[in-house]
Amino acid sequence: MRILIADDHELVRDTICAFLSNEPDLKISAAADFDDAARKMADEGPFDLVLLDYEMPGMNGLGGLEKAKELNFGSPVAILSGTASRAVAEEALASGAAGFLPKSLPAKSLIHAVRFMVAGEQYAPVQFMTEKEERSVHPLEEKLTQRELEVLSGLAAGQSNKEIARSLDLQEVTIKLHVKTLCRKLDARNRTMAAMIAKDAGLF
Repeated sequence: MRILIADDHELVRDTICAFLSNEPDLKISAAADFDDAARKMADEGPFDLVLLDYEMPGMNGLGGLEKAKELNFGSPVAILSGTASRAVAEEALASGAAGFLPKSLPAKSLIHAVRFMVAGEQYAPVQFMTEKEERSVHPLEEKLTQRELEVLSGLAAGQSNKEIARSLDLQEVTIKLHVKTLCRKLDARNRTMAAMIAKDAGLF
């Protein structure tokens, strides 16, 4: 089986090639960027599997995936990445990638994944695809309670205290107290300024 590994990081590329070269039935070729990989697919292809680094020069996101699928005459093309999110992985798989392989994948799992994809199956590590991604917390959110954020959202939407009270099922006087606290925490002179601060910060 002929495998093409394309990655602009020499150490990563050499390490993956070394892992796979230990398998007697695998013949490994390497490329340093997408243009290099495209030349090899045109001159030596199709390969039984092409592994493309998502971040390498010439990839243009998943645009490189589509080109590689054509250049490899429909034979499997998969994405490698050390930084791409689960959303990118899902998009790649939906776009017809043979698989998505994090660079942190253990050697044995990498070999298993390669054989799986060459056999025509789609591969993605279950743990990577199911683990919850940590959501970054906005600095303003750290200052405010959940209720204050809800009131601030109403202010940013241009609602009156009465409208906010109705939507949150609270008394209007309670909303007035929250607005006062918000103005103090956000160093805003009034409710309009508090709303502007939230919008300018990209909170809503």
